[in-house]
Amino acid sequence: MILVTGGAGYLGCVLVRELLSKGEAVRVFDKLFFGDDGLDEVRDKIELIQGDLRYFDEAILDGIDAVIHLAGLSNDPTAEYNPKANHEMNTVATETLAKTCKRRGVKRFVFASTCSIYDKGLYAEDFLLDETSEVAPRAAYAVSNYEAERILLAMADETFCPVIVRKGTLYGFSPRMRYDLVVNTFVKDALMNGALRVFCGGEMWRPLVEVTDAAKAYICCVEAPEHKVRGQVFNLVYKNYRILELAHWVREAFKPIRTLEIEVDYSHYRARSYRVSGQKIETVLGFKPAVAVKDSVERMVQTIQRSGHTDFLNPKYYNIQWLTLLCEMEATLKRIGSVF
Repeated sequence: MILVTGGAGYLGCVLVRELLSKGEAVRVFDKLFFGDDGLDEVRDKIELIQGDLRYFDEAILDGIDAVIHLAGLSNDPTAEYNPKANHEMNTVATETLAKTCKRRGVKRFVFASTCSIYDKGLYAEDFLLDETSEVAPRAAYAVSNYEAERILLAMADETFCPVIVRKGTLYGFSPRMRYDLVVNTFVKDALMNGALRVFCGGEMWRPLVEVTDAAKAYICCVEAPEHKVRGQVFNLVYKNYRILELAHWVREAFKPIRTLEIEVDYSHYRARSYRVSGQKIETVLGFKPAVAVKDSVERMVQTIQRSGHTDFLNPKYYNIQWLTLLCEMEATLKRIGSVF
């Protein structure tokens, strides 16, 4: 059985389905910040445990052969909203879970890290970075993931096989949909307004990977021979894009539907920018992401319209908006007590 922490999230809901399609037994452990609606279609095929990874009962590891660890705060705004919780969830809880796995003999541990570790800002020197490049993450989210990476790599030995996957920015449809990821935001804006807004002249570079490709990459890291992945770091990227180029690909995908305007703002903002090589995972594991932005956007539009994810302003699609709302609700309920 495979344990997927954060399995009810944007990537988790896709990963769980991919695992089930391969005949794997799946246990999901998730805080359920965003509910479990994204797992409705497979709810009777999995074991779902609600809980906070900071205080987990190690019985969640009973019968587990491998862990794919997705749980934690998942972007810069949420990390900066509560840096203490970000450190506790992304670094400390990862260390605790890994140590418990090692003690209980759960050998394979795949950790979902981030390519934002490489970010040096829009105006830094432009290099293609790989897993051997020096990094000095600045933002709370990247720092917490990098600290977790270092802890895991130090634990690698014959009894424990941690694998680090630094994924690029995700895109594509998920049953737990997000519209706060750059391609998905463009799709939402196209469907709502018929126009795409690009900041900083669209000069920023981003490594991107489609959410289904990401799910398959994690499974590849679970299935790979131990000697190929133990203590290894792999970048996961389909292609590096400038943001303006992404806008043009989205406009291209929408041509059969409607003509989109691209509005370019040349004002300067604090912006992330980095280019990343994904060659290592292809060379070592033979894994190569396959889903292009244009193809993903075309499928995304069809699925969004068919599935009813068209209430685009609902805060549940935006991590920071939803978590802020939950915190406000929590504070209000502490003051007023039960609603009825």
